[in-house]
Amino acid sequence: MPDRFIPRAALAVAAAALAAAAVGAPAAVAATSAGTGGPQAIGGAQLSGRGVIVDYGSSGARKLPDVKASAFVIADADTGQVLAAKDPHGWYRPASTLKMLTAVSLIPLLNPNATVVASKQATSVSPNVVGLISGHAYKISDLFTALLTISANDAAVALAQAAGSFGKGMALINAEARHLQADDTVAVEPNGLDATGQHTSAYDMALIARQALRLPAFLKYDQTITATFPVSKKKSVSLYNQNSLLTSYRGAIGGKIGWTSAAGATYVGMARRNGVTLIVTLLHCPALTEIDSAKSLLNWGFAADGKVAPVGTLVSALHSAAPAPVRSAAAGAVDRRAAARPRAAAGAVDGRAAARPQAAASGPSTLTTAGYSSVGILAAGLGFAYTRRQRSRA
Repeated sequence: MPDRFIPRAALAVAAAALAAAAVGAPAAVAATSAGTGGPQAIGGAQLSGRGVIVDYGSSGARKLPDVKASAFVIADADTGQVLAAKDPHGWYRPASTLKMLTAVSLIPLLNPNATVVASKQATSVSPNVVGLISGHAYKISDLFTALLTISANDAAVALAQAAGSFGKGMALINAEARHLQADDTVAVEPNGLDATGQHTSAYDMALIARQALRLPAFLKYDQTITATFPVSKKKSVSLYNQNSLLTSYRGAIGGKIGWTSAAGATYVGMARRNGVTLIVTLLHCPALTEIDSAKSLLNWGFAADGKVAPVGTLVSALHSAAPAPVRSAAAGAVDRRAAARPRAAAGAVDGRAAARPQAAASGPSTLTTAGYSSVGILAAGLGFAYTRRQRSRA
């Protein structure tokens, strides 16, 4: 359960420092779930609440279903209105829902037709799921498909390294969280496996899901029901999408499941009906309850949208320029269109990153100049602390 007593900014800096230490040797120790929604919680003051937050007004809307999750958010992706929530800013382990942040961070930056050579670090992840082989080259688009369908932990590490190094990839992922104002989130492992200092919130996962809906490439990978992944010239693996919402719920358009024994079941689901697109996020659920809980909340949300008073809003991302593919030092094939563009520090950043507003040196262009690595993730944590003090947007 979240820690209600330690100040969040101090925890963020400490978590980022732990994350930095984990970059060279990824931690297998589970992070402590921690955090409290402050009086100026991002998205609105009501979202600082710990319990169930809903405003039925006088509409006579039906009662919110009782779902067995420690935290959840149900929001309208188009208007940004948060229809209901429970402990929306509490800090919890994300498990594999964090792969959505990895995807939205790296899809705009990596050439889908390029390849990356799998490292020993990527292939030694346990469980590795898709079974990458050290020294073999894999297409970026295939890795994203494996990441979002069968939740391939090894693919996540390979994609992070495709940014130039594991440290650079993690710096970009954490910088994207800051860009989205997902200030409850610190990423240590790109696959969401439990790691010291890693956490997110139900609110942040809704911000990340909203960004995912803006990326056609993300939806293409995420909506893939079946595919074949070439592990080697002689071996292929069949991919089957683990998100059963796609085939069992009318209007489902995407999402991501997650599970570790420490995190419990975690889930992000997205669905569209009659021109309304809803996002539901759940953290720390009993095993095998997350899909049914998501369906219950989505059913309620579609019935209640426009009838209940919103309890908060999903904030907009900070201003950024258009994304451009990056040249990866780890890639077997690079984006030759990007090769002619000016680059900073070995070409691992893009125009979008350079134009992104900086908070306490947490943006990716500054991180690249500093050499990324552990400094990048520490800077992301410091940026979190700074932005929490400086921004109090509703």
